Amino acid sequence: MATDIIKLAQAEWQLGPQFNQGGFGSIYETEAADGSPAVIKLVPKAPGASRELLFEPILDRANIVPILDSGEWQNYYVLVMPRADKSLRQYLGETGGVLTGDEALRILIDVAETLANLEQDVVHRDLKPDNVLLYQNRWCLADFGIARYAEATTSPDTHKYAFTPPYAAPEQWRSERATPATDVYAFGVMAFELLQGHRPFSGSNYREQHLNQAPPTLMGCPASIASLVTECLYKAPQARPTAANILARLRVSQRPSSSASAKLQAANHKVVVQAAQAGAAVSAQQSVEEQRTELYSVAKQSFSAILDALTERIREDAPSVAVTREPRLVVRLGDGTLVIDDMKSAPVNCLAAFDKQAGFDVIAYTAITVRKPKDRLGYEGRSHSLWFCDAQHEGVYRWFELAFMLHPFIDESRSVVPFGLPPTSKEAAEAFYPIQSDRQLEWGPAPFDQGQETQFLDRWVEWFAGAVDGTLGHPMQMPEGPRGQYRLPS
Repeated sequence: MATDIIKLAQAEWQLGPQFNQGGFGSIYETEAADGSPAVIKLVPKAPGASRELLFEPILDRANIVPILDSGEWQNYYVLVMPRADKSLRQYLGETGGVLTGDEALRILIDVAETLANLEQDVVHRDLKPDNVLLYQNRWCLADFGIARYAEATTSPDTHKYAFTPPYAAPEQWRSERATPATDVYAFGVMAFELLQGHRPFSGSNYREQHLNQAPPTLMGCPASIASLVTECLYKAPQARPTAANILARLRVSQRPSSSASAKLQAANHKVVVQAAQAGAAVSAQQSVEEQRTELYSVAKQSFSAILDALTERIREDAPSVAVTREPRLVVRLGDGTLVIDDMKSAPVNCLAAFDKQAGFDVIAYTAITVRKPKDRLGYEGRSHSLWFCDAQHEGVYRWFELAFMLHPFIDESRSVVPFGLPPTSKEAAEAFYPIQSDRQLEWGPAPFDQGQETQFLDRWVEWFAGAVDGTLGHPMQMPEGPRGQYRLPS
């Protein structure tokens, strides 16, 4: 076979020596017309899988190894790619699997940048160090479409090739559809491996471990990075951060952080680990209700971290503050009061109105309020709703902050402006429909977790301080807050 010439769409290629056996195909040396080294990948034609499955629609994207030529030859589909310097797997072998934190971060940023550019269009399905190649001084992804091709075959060994067990997400073990969150999970496994020198699960039983066991705690790396990796490894795909969120947080982690930020990151990491453990405990069986239970557990754990950070921040700034936690959080100082209601579970489709499907799904909800004695105009504070939901992107659940206001022409007044509403109320549901309702959105929905907790804390600490010293006043204009995007009802 070493002397064979393969004629494809763009050129003729001489099949050189074989130098690697991939998970789904063999790789041979060849040479481009300009003399640059290239490789030929021969993928065996398998029953039930067409050639088109091998070629994902990827054009002009960062950090992707390009396909130079393609076609068919004998009983193979053929892909020709430029030869990379080495794979990440080879590099880990050269270094003994031990990388510095900065080096691991550079590699992860390259990979995250690619996933962020692709997450609305393409799912890789088999992300692992073997498919991350050093090409033109960047760590790039290769083998798009290989796993999709394998999934379509009727071979009894389909699952052997459709994913790589050490990096396979829980949903892949359950034979569910792969999504961008599937790649995020594999990214988390790979990130853990780069940062710790070994993978999170040993492989005594990969299926059991990926489905039901929480990953070990990362050691020797910043809390912000440890939290991020653990979030990527959440059992519920909807609770994992998006690739864009991962990329932004990796870049931010390169900047120096204050001692206060480091303290908050450490507190956040502690609860993220608890959330991962809680998620692992309920991941064995999947149904609509079980999935909601799992997401509620994640919501409770992540919100608990934010509550702890808020109360700790207030206690540090005002040691004489009085704090009670049962059944809801109440913080008192002088004439000012801050209250956070007990978190509740939201029923399915609770935001439905006018005989239409709700625009997005709410898993859990609560509210935060600051109050002071009424002033001469009858104003006494403000309240915001806090919902754990997929307001912006279907299936991507986060904590969102939002608030409501009265329609300007409604003959009604409130002493708390803006005000929160539960997602179970008719007024809240109607506010999300494109009609003139009595209640309208005044703030958000705006996310306040996954790296954005500091702004949330600063905002409510300042408003609480205003309630204490009497400077908290009615908003000067309405609406005043950020206008968040959200999915419309159908």
